[in-house]
Amino acid sequence: MLDIAEELHRWVEQGRDFAVATVVAVGGSAPRPPGAALAVDADGTVVGSVSGGCVEGAVYELCRQALQDGETVVERFGYSDEDAFAVGLTCGGVIDILVTPVRTGDPVRPSLAAALAAAAHGETAAVARIVRGPAELTGRALVVRADGSRTGGFGGHPELDRTAAAEAGAFLDAGRTGTLEIGEQGSRCGAPLTLLIESSVPAPRMIVFGAIDFASALVRVGTFLGYHVTVCDARPVFATPARFPDADEVVAEWPHEYLRRTEVDARTVLCVLTHDAKFDIPLLRLALRLPVAYVGAMGSRRTHLDREARLREAGVSDLELARLRSPIGLDLGARTPEETALSIAAEIVATRHAGTGTSLTGAHTPIHHDDPTAPMTPAGGIGSVA
Repeated sequence: MLDIAEELHRWVEQGRDFAVATVVAVGGSAPRPPGAALAVDADGTVVGSVSGGCVEGAVYELCRQALQDGETVVERFGYSDEDAFAVGLTCGGVIDILVTPVRTGDPVRPSLAAALAAAAHGETAAVARIVRGPAELTGRALVVRADGSRTGGFGGHPELDRTAAAEAGAFLDAGRTGTLEIGEQGSRCGAPLTLLIESSVPAPRMIVFGAIDFASALVRVGTFLGYHVTVCDARPVFATPARFPDADEVVAEWPHEYLRRTEVDARTVLCVLTHDAKFDIPLLRLALRLPVAYVGAMGSRRTHLDREARLREAGVSDLELARLRSPIGLDLGARTPEETALSIAAEIVATRHAGTGTSLTGAHTPIHHDDPTAPMTPAGGIGSVA
């Protein structure tokens, strides 16, 4: 749901009634991950997607029904071998979808409004919703912010809210979206409840070192992928906003000095395009010791060998060097700045999702690399009401 927060936040501010359908669990080759959402307002306006088109029509009707009767439901959609034309996912996947009415006066509206406002403004927050359990609790929401403050609740046992808030805080710390089971009274025993927890965190950072033409192309691709992109170069004549209009920030500073003072985290990607030892060595020496997601450096294989030797002389260990992606990018035969940027972005995506980087044609590997911590949630089949 938070993936379409900006539009839904506008709907809330405009006083519109709507219903939102959210993917809560996936199996097989389902096209959209947990948290993906589609919403329909009272006039029939649609935003978002839950399946890339396979079941959107049926989900639209479920949302319209929820707006009429005020009922929260969980539906399962999958491919039907008996009837290939039945509503389902012809890709062979299975998805469970939570459909929640968000009308004026609905108890869940204030909580969801708070979550949507936080996400729309780029704030850190998580929203937990009950997707399987007693009918009177299904669809209820609890919002947890980075400072521990909360909005909403489930209205059941008081320990349930405390346990759900703690679990949502853990998901938020990791920037994760997924499901988990807890007991109806908040413990790990007793009648189970399934929670969907969605996290809203600031965009991950991409820092591109080296204000060159290849950097300009990489900035555009990074922005397209949803990164907050910074360009850094020690040469003020090249590091200008005019040369990188798509960047969120342009910094004229020695790369290693900037990296030392700026904030990075486990989602940050660092792309070193300077291929100049006086910049690269102090920068990479620091970068390879930071808890970031990706460190790549441009240059020929000869440049890489020389760089590797210099880094060893600077005290970088073999274990630290093993983190370096150099020459940067996947082997796409790229030549132009745009093709090279695509090659780099492809390697970043493959690293993020543990992809192989090989062609899917003829391969026997999964198309989607599932998060092992977000298993498929039982839903009882099409037409079930959780």
